[in-house]
Amino acid sequence: MAASELYTKRARVWIPDAEEVWKSAELTKDFKNGDPSLQLMLEDGTSIEHKLDPKTKNLPYLRNPDILVGENDLTALSYLHEPAVLHNLKVRFIDSKLIYTYCGIVLVAINPYETLGIYGTDIINAYSGQNMGDMDPHIFAVAEEAYKQMARDERNQSIIVSGESGAGKTVSAKYAMRYFATVSGSTSEANVEQKVLASNPIMEAIGNAKTTRNDNSSRFGKYIEIGFDTRYRIIGANMRTYLLEKSRVVFQADEERNYHIFYQLCASSHLPEFNSLKLSSANDFLYTRQGRSPVIHGVDDTKELSTTRNAFTLLGINESYQMGLFQVLAAILHLGNVEIKDKDSDSSLIPPNNRHLTAFCELVGVTYQDMSQWLCHRKLKTATETYIKTLPRLQATNARDALAKHIYAKLFNWIVEHVNKALITNIKQHSFIGVLDIYGFETFEINSFEQFCINYANEKLQQQFNMHVFKLEQEEYMKEQIPWTLIDFYDNQPCINLIEAKMGILDLLDEECKMPKGSDDSWAQKLYNTHLKTCSLFEKPRMSNRAFIIQHFADKQVEYQCEGFLEKNKDTVNEDQINVLKASKKFDLLVELFQDEEKATSPTGQVPGTGGRTRLSIKPDKGRDKSSKEHKKTVGCQFRNSLQMLMDTLNATTPHYVRCIKPNDYKLAFSFDPKRAVQQLRACGVLETIRISAAGFPSRWTYQEFFSRYRVLMKQKDVLSDKKLTCRNVLEKLVQDQDKYQFGKTKIFFRAGQVAYLEKLRADKLRVACIRIQKTIRCWLARKRYLRKRSAAITIQRFTRGYQARCLAKFMRRTQAATIIQKYQRMYMERKRYRQKQAAALVMQTILRAYMARQKYQELLREHNAVIIQKRVRGWLARRWYKRCLVSLVYLQCCFRRMKARRELKKLKIEARSVEHFKKLNKGMENKIMQLQRRIDEQSKDNRSINEKLVSLETSSTAERERMRGELNRLRGVEEDAKNKGNQVTSLLEQLEKLKKELSSTQKEKKTIEDWAQTYRDEMEKMVSELKDQNCSLKKEKDDLNRLIQEQSQQMTEKMARAIVEKTQQLETDLNEERSRYQNLLTEHLRLEEKYDDLKEAMNVSKPGHRRTDSTHSSNESEYTYNSEYAELEEGSRAAEDVTRGMDTSLTLKLQKRLTELEQEKQSLRNELENREDQFQRARARDDVEFKKARGAELEYESLKRQELESENKKLKHDLAEIRRSLLGNAATGAGAPGSPAYKVVLEQLNASCEELEVRKEEVLILRSQLVSQKEAMHHKDEKETMTEPSAYVEDVSKLKDAGELKQAYIGLKDTNRSPRFMRKPLEVSDLLSRLRSAAPDFHKLNEDGELWLVNQGLKETIRLLEHQLQTQRRGYDSEVESLRGELQNVKEENNRQQQLLAQNLQLPPEARIEASLQHEITRLTNENLELLAEDPTASREARVIILRRMVDLMEQLEKQDRTIRKLKKQLKVYSKRIGEMGAGQTEGQTSPGQMVDEPIHPVNIPRREKDFQGMLEYKKEDELKLVKNLILELKPRGVAVNLIPGLPAYILFMCLRHADYVNDDQKVRTLLTSTINSIKKILKKRGDDFETVSFWLSNTCRFLHCLKQYSGDEAFMRHNTQRQNEHTLSNFDLAEYRQVISDLAIQIYQQLIKCMENILQPMIVSGMLEHETIQGVSGVKPTGLRKRTSSIADEGTYTLDSILRQLSAFHSTMCQHGTDPELIKQVVKQQFYIIGAVTLNNLLLRKDMCSWSKGMQIRYNVSQLEEWLRDKGLMICGAKETLEPLIQAAQLLQVKKKTDEDAEAICSMCLALTTAQIVKVLNLYTPVNEFEERVSVAFIRTIQTRLRDRCESPQLLMDTKMIYPVTFPFNPSSLALETIQIPSSLNLAFLTRV
Repeated sequence: MAASELYTKRARVWIPDAEEVWKSAELTKDFKNGDPSLQLMLEDGTSIEHKLDPKTKNLPYLRNPDILVGENDLTALSYLHEPAVLHNLKVRFIDSKLIYTYCGIVLVAINPYETLGIYGTDIINAYSGQNMGDMDPHIFAVAEEAYKQMARDERNQSIIVSGESGAGKTVSAKYAMRYFATVSGSTSEANVEQKVLASNPIMEAIGNAKTTRNDNSSRFGKYIEIGFDTRYRIIGANMRTYLLEKSRVVFQADEERNYHIFYQLCASSHLPEFNSLKLSSANDFLYTRQGRSPVIHGVDDTKELSTTRNAFTLLGINESYQMGLFQVLAAILHLGNVEIKDKDSDSSLIPPNNRHLTAFCELVGVTYQDMSQWLCHRKLKTATETYIKTLPRLQATNARDALAKHIYAKLFNWIVEHVNKALITNIKQHSFIGVLDIYGFETFEINSFEQFCINYANEKLQQQFNMHVFKLEQEEYMKEQIPWTLIDFYDNQPCINLIEAKMGILDLLDEECKMPKGSDDSWAQKLYNTHLKTCSLFEKPRMSNRAFIIQHFADKQVEYQCEGFLEKNKDTVNEDQINVLKASKKFDLLVELFQDEEKATSPTGQVPGTGGRTRLSIKPDKGRDKSSKEHKKTVGCQFRNSLQMLMDTLNATTPHYVRCIKPNDYKLAFSFDPKRAVQQLRACGVLETIRISAAGFPSRWTYQEFFSRYRVLMKQKDVLSDKKLTCRNVLEKLVQDQDKYQFGKTKIFFRAGQVAYLEKLRADKLRVACIRIQKTIRCWLARKRYLRKRSAAITIQRFTRGYQARCLAKFMRRTQAATIIQKYQRMYMERKRYRQKQAAALVMQTILRAYMARQKYQELLREHNAVIIQKRVRGWLARRWYKRCLVSLVYLQCCFRRMKARRELKKLKIEARSVEHFKKLNKGMENKIMQLQRRIDEQSKDNRSINEKLVSLETSSTAERERMRGELNRLRGVEEDAKNKGNQVTSLLEQLEKLKKELSSTQKEKKTIEDWAQTYRDEMEKMVSELKDQNCSLKKEKDDLNRLIQEQSQQMTEKMARAIVEKTQQLETDLNEERSRYQNLLTEHLRLEEKYDDLKEAMNVSKPGHRRTDSTHSSNESEYTYNSEYAELEEGSRAAEDVTRGMDTSLTLKLQKRLTELEQEKQSLRNELENREDQFQRARARDDVEFKKARGAELEYESLKRQELESENKKLKHDLAEIRRSLLGNAATGAGAPGSPAYKVVLEQLNASCEELEVRKEEVLILRSQLVSQKEAMHHKDEKETMTEPSAYVEDVSKLKDAGELKQAYIGLKDTNRSPRFMRKPLEVSDLLSRLRSAAPDFHKLNEDGELWLVNQGLKETIRLLEHQLQTQRRGYDSEVESLRGELQNVKEENNRQQQLLAQNLQLPPEARIEASLQHEITRLTNENLELLAEDPTASREARVIILRRMVDLMEQLEKQDRTIRKLKKQLKVYSKRIGEMGAGQTEGQTSPGQMVDEPIHPVNIPRREKDFQGMLEYKKEDELKLVKNLILELKPRGVAVNLIPGLPAYILFMCLRHADYVNDDQKVRTLLTSTINSIKKILKKRGDDFETVSFWLSNTCRFLHCLKQYSGDEAFMRHNTQRQNEHTLSNFDLAEYRQVISDLAIQIYQQLIKCMENILQPMIVSGMLEHETIQGVSGVKPTGLRKRTSSIADEGTYTLDSILRQLSAFHSTMCQHGTDPELIKQVVKQQFYIIGAVTLNNLLLRKDMCSWSKGMQIRYNVSQLEEWLRDKGLMICGAKETLEPLIQAAQLLQVKKKTDEDAEAICSMCLALTTAQIVKVLNLYTPVNEFEERVSVAFIRTIQTRLRDRCESPQLLMDTKMIYPVTFPFNPSSLALETIQIPSSLNLAFLTRV
């Protein structure tokens, strides 16, 4: 491909820049071969000319297409070069806030200098189990890849984290270890993963320090091996450290600090436990103040020390050892403050009583004199003598600092050693993953020995990295079987040889150290002489003779200062000082630091290992005793050996590389410095990886991906069935140079730049297609616009012409009408003119003819008419004056009233404006309107009266004229007579003229009145209109107010409705949260139970001897059910005591602690029971006395009442007999007298009364017999001492104290029941008898006065009163009898219950009898107590005392029953032996264990066998295990679901339970329910991963629960039952508690079902919802790098959306076949859709390649398919659609426009189900697939963040995929009748008997 094809106009290139390193530019002119320069335009619009190098003619780097910018893998870039890598990292880091990027096998991590929320547990779970290329780059992805390869390849792994100081190496290593600890877990309860993480704060405290580049820089290298067992769970760890920077202990540069631990101690010096250390501020010590920066911003050293101490404690280093460590550290600080002064030029001294040296000696336990002696002196040994030499001050100071460094190094090694001991376990290690956190290349202003070793280590690591990358490239080419050639890459072996080879730098350094007078200068000269001319990598600085330069890889030249190399390499320390410290007798830890490690003791009490640690490397030492040369090894030699061991370890593992990049030197968040980034990229090998990849075939496509991406470049005839051949043919046509690509077995390999060329061809083809589409669409739009305009023009013309025609027709019609009007108008005018002339002639004739008559007439009637005229005129004038006055007065009144009305109206309007008068105005508005209407009606009435008056005046005048005309006619008759009276004509004419004048004046007055009336009418109309206007305005205001009130009321209603809805939603949310919390607790309880079972099984396996079988279990299964947790813990604790050696110590302590707590609780319960028994015993004596007293009072009361009734009956009988005799005698004497019928009536009534008295007597006798029988029964009960409940009557009587009170109470009761009228009747009767005994005249006198009638009435009233009294007493006696009968029935029932309990107790072991009986009776008494408390709180307190007394009696009864039972057992054995001898087996089967001969007890109720089936199944006790085995454990759900009715096992179990309830067998009920629950748990534990099994037992468990509710007897559950079903209710037991247990079991099964479905759906979701192209061709495949993702094209074995739908349908059909409740199916489907939506959204948020417009369309289509599935299944209202709302909104967010502020507002209002973090994440990840799409600008994302700032939401990024909605089980009764159920023979349940 020629350059002219790529370097064309508008092509973009990279040119070098001094500030930005590389700058983008665009060609403004095509480049042609031979051109010396390029014409470019920068991004800011500046035009420049870029001249080419005349020698090389190298063109500038081409820039990648925009769609490739921001890729996850740098190797996916078409053009692989430095500016492309730098730009891609910058775009991801600055624009997308992504800090991780792949570069082939390397993960590039840029330090954001900001806390990011991408390391939570949800992110760990999202990356767990994923392929490395399937998710966005992350440190967790590298850790997961290492973990997966360890498990898959059975090969150890290593993660190598490197980078500059401050680049984030330590944090990356920490997160990698956190991932392993979270994903793998540990094998024991020792929390090994927590210990591994706890080592981080310890190592940071003692090995990290603040530098100018990093606040928490690791000043040592460490390699942590995390060990795993065969199940790949963490079992321990081991740490190796390298090259601790000891010089930092005694010296720090500006703006740097010593190690953190020193500042933590100084900050905590105020604590009481640290008073003995004599510490103060860090500025008071030389070793902590040299850097002049003792405080790190945002770090609390006091809290950090607390964290460090907690970590020490967690790792087993106790408090005493911790204080010892702190003592050593404090001693180092005090040692640094020891001031050494000059004594002379060759000697020095320490002033006496130096307080810091004193403190040092006290802390380490040595003498002041010895320490001060050897700090200023040293011992020299020769072959014969030993000399003590004084040291000058400088050497003494150096010796002091060397001692401090040596002590700290020993302490550091000791801590690391014991951390390793705490992390080591006894379990054999199967494999490990190593995490190497080692320093990167370091270059300071002054580089010394430490920097030399660090850079040497990086050279070795870089060599290993290069070899590994080359090896992977070679393996890839060989696997694809393509020809390959050796790739030239930078080999840094010469640099390594320069350092470590023979006569290398290290060898010369060691040789110089052995020289007696060796110095840094002589060593430098040796270096110059040896390497300056022979090695090109070694140089000498121009201005220095004590330094040298080494050119490291990537052209990194580092200048090292020779000063201090020899001293640091020797690492010498005064042996005499060490001996002084070893001689310490008070401080054992210090001695332990310096003695042989084989003799050291561990603070954790463990036996120390055999390995040792050297000063710099804490790798295991082979022992000091075998080689004395080990002590003579230099630091460089030791470091070289340790580094070689590290390289051997790394070469034996599979490495994974993490390169940390520091973006800037100022620690600014998300600030990118290109210069610093390029330096590190060159140094860390990233660019070398790119160069190696670019040298070969960096771009790799599978044939399917290439076909899918570049299908647009193929013609239809090029597409063959063989995709591989198709790709080969097309590629040969598109790229002529075959060296630019190679065809592998599964992939196509491209040279660098070829993908960009193909993308250019594809973009050009798409651009041409787009232009054609635009052309066609624009043509279609233009034609459509033209046709629309043409149609509009035709329509306008049609309407215009029609309008003109209509106008013409209208004109013609108007012309014709005008002609007709003119004709008729002219005719009318002519006719009118003729009629006027005719009328004028007639008038003239009339006047002339009447003239003479009028003259005569007026003459004759002058006087008469004058009188009449005067009378009328005067009357008219008076009336006129009156009317005018009246009108004036009315007008004045109207004006005055109008003025007042206006004032009132104005006031009302002012009041109307105030809100407080709105209501008043609104109420009075209608009244005012009615008043105004009334006033208008009155004025209208006045107007009508005035009009009537005017009409009457007109009528009178007309009548007058008619009369005058009549008179004129009469005068015409006498005209002839008047001819003779001609002389009277003149006078008559004058009179006529006068009348005319009067008539004219009258007419004028009439006209005036009419005008006034018209004016008044107009004024009235105007006033009425004004009033109407006011009325309208008031009505309008009224309507506005009503509307306002309605709106306010509507708003209030809506507000209340919203508040109610919100409150309801809040309550529902709280309920769901509480339900979810409860179900989570059930899940945790189940997990703990399973864990406990596993531990118990492990202990049983490890413990030899007898194992507890079913026969040794207690038969009280109910207690085991409800107290299983405590019982299991006790049993586990007892078992743990026997196998303590095989278990972890912490677990044993926990179990022992739990055992102690349970024993204490048991003892407290026993004490409480004993206290209760004592209280019962004390209350028993009082109860006996009171009960006997109450019993005596009862008998006395009954006898007194009986005597009183007998005496009253005798008295009444005597009185009635006397009345009868009197009446009979009187009747015989006066039989024929008047009134004798009345006597008969009275006699009949008296006879009826006698009969009534006889009946009453009989009732009294019956009552007496009942009382006697009750007395005997009570006496019998007292003798037998049986527990019977006393009646309520006895309880009331027992309150009376003696017989006197009893009598008074009875007399008062009798007087109260009698009325006053009845008390007076005996006197009236005696009076009546005396009168009846008198003579007949007296009787007649009585009869005459009406006294007989009075007597009759009195007798009637007496009889009525007697009847009423009898009825009252009868009701009283009836109630007493009923109460006695009820009490007797209660006694019988109590006796039956006691007998049943006795029969059940016979089957229990002797130790459980008393407890079971007591439990049963306490339950019954508690229920009675609750009932009494609900009915009457006052009576309940009294009843509570009685209940307590009865409980005491029950205890005694239980003891007696035990004795009776033992006696019965003996008799039973005798009888059974006799029966066995006699051979009577049947009698034995029919005899109940509760029967006896001497003292018979009612046996347990045996059900009577019915003829028809009652819906019960009977089984024998020994068949229970067989029932559970055949029905639960060995049942196959598939066969039951297909062939049998749904829920059949639940029905069978319930029918068996019904029979146990029917026979009142408590133990059978308990054992059946317990066995059922345990068996279901067992089968679920065994086959919990089988969806059919879990679904089957979820359905049956729910059906069993519904049956327990449906047949419980509760009214709430019986409403839907049939009459037959109500007959099948449970009759003896209340299983409410078991219903709760079964409900909890159903919840556990439901959660197991959800987990099972999640495991099945999890692999399908991402592939089917995201990766698979449901709509083919919508989204193209972008180029990918080495981390290949799963192809979106459906290959074999790839899951699609149809796979998900088929699986959902399978789930649904399976649950429907099993008969699962519809509501439960809806909840399951809702959970399924939540899992699908959450997993899809989480992967979308973690995959940059999925965030595109086309992928949003795919997601929306997939969601629509899921909704269609819901619609087909009728599940649209189950809430499943709402769970997909976040995913739907995320897909919409990918498709909406994202440019303007309006778009931002629309996004904020649309994405309500997404959090702010999720919205911003999607916008940051949005990636164009084609170049026609645009990226989201940073400013737009900032706008979104600003608008969403006030949202109150969780900052969590990912959805919780483990969240399970709380499940409910709505009651669903079954319509299936139990008696119709048939048991198939395939279930093998022939032992069940139908009852």
